[in-house]
Amino acid sequence: MTIKTINELIPLLQTAIGPVILISGIGLLLLTMTNRLGRTIDRARELLDEYDELTEAQKSKIDREIVVLWKRAHYVRNAILLATLTCLGAATLIILLFTTSLLHIDLPLLVETIFIISMLCLISSLIFFLLDVNITLSALRIELEGHRKH
Repeated sequence: MTIKTINELIPLLQTAIGPVILISGIGLLLLTMTNRLGRTIDRARELLDEYDELTEAQKSKIDREIVVLWKRAHYVRNAILLATLTCLGAATLIILLFTTSLLHIDLPLLVETIFIISMLCLISSLIFFLLDVNITLSALRIELEGHRKH
């Protein structure tokens, strides 16, 4: 095992920049998703706090909203899980790039597989995120129903 010179490490560092940028971007995505999850949970708690004092018609509306919020929370949780797996995959890629270079072993299939799995996790995460954004309109429609009658 030989110690690399700086000139030999530069291409490796350049290769590792991609996964590092991916981790940074996913971090921002996770921040957005955790905020959405927190707001969904807060809204559900807010609705349930006043539940006992409502009429049956109002309770029915709240029940429908809670079902939508529950579904949203599951979508966002899945999106967060998959985005986190994407980050773990990118971090694993960085470690693998440096380890294979240091130990002089060539594992292209492993690197490719981890990259593809990471991208599939990212795609799946974004799909769940889109589902959450779309279902938000269902909750808004339920809220607006009461206002249109007045």
